[in-house]
Amino acid sequence: MDIARKQTIRDNYQRVLEKIENAKARRNVKVSDVTLLAATKTVPAEEILFAVNELGLPLVGENKVQEFLSKYEDIKNTVPLHLIGHLQTNKVKSIVGKVDMIQSVDSLRLANEISRRSIEAGVVTKVLCEINIGREENKSGLMPENVLEFADEISELGGISVAGLMTMAPVCESSDEYKKYFEKTYAIYLDFLRNKRHNKIETVLSMGMSDSFEAAIEEGATLVRVGSSIFGKRVYL
Repeated sequence: MDIARKQTIRDNYQRVLEKIENAKARRNVKVSDVTLLAATKTVPAEEILFAVNELGLPLVGENKVQEFLSKYEDIKNTVPLHLIGHLQTNKVKSIVGKVDMIQSVDSLRLANEISRRSIEAGVVTKVLCEINIGREENKSGLMPENVLEFADEISELGGISVAGLMTMAPVCESSDEYKKYFEKTYAIYLDFLRNKRHNKIETVLSMGMSDSFEAAIEEGATLVRVGSSIFGKRVYL
C-alpha cells in the first residue's frame, strides 16, 4: 500500500471519528459511548491491518463468510471480529470460534445451529438479534413485534450470549427519514434492556452505516458499521 493510499484512509478515518463525536454531542438519549466497527467488505487485509495497527480501529466486521475466511489468517488476533451480513446455517461451522460476535441472527434455526456448533467448540458466541425495522420483504431480520420473544427464546440456548440488537434501515433520502427507523429500533432496545433476563453489563445496539451513522448515533446507537466512509467506494473484482 502506497503512502497516498495510507493518507487517504487516515484522513477518512479522522473525519469519521469527528462526525461520531459531533453526533454524540447532539443526541438526547443516555448512551455512554459509541464503538466504531469498520465494515471491510472488499477491503484487502493489508488496509485493515493498517487501520487497526496505525489508526486504532477497534472492531472489524465482514459481510460474507467466504471473504471473512480468506482474510482470517491475516487479521486474527488483532481486534474483535464480527460477522455482520446474513448467515446461512450451513456456514455456521466455518466461523464459530473465529468470530467474536454474529450480528445477524434472525431465526431459531440459525440460533440453534450457532448454539450447537459453539457447544461443540467449547465457546460462547455473542449474538445480536437482527430487526427488519423497515419490514422489507427482500431483507432478512425479525419483524419488530417478534424481537423480544425471540431474544427470550434463544437466551435459553447453550453456547450463545444474547448481547443486544442490530438493524439495517431502508435506504432513505434524508437524515430525518433514517431517524424515524432508528428511533423505533431504540424503543425496542429499551424494552430489551428492561427485561432482567438480559441485564448484561454491556449491551449493543448496532445500527447505522456510512450514509446514516450520524443519525443512528443521535437516536441511540452504541455501535456503528462504517465502510466506504473509511476505505472509499467498494471495488468488486
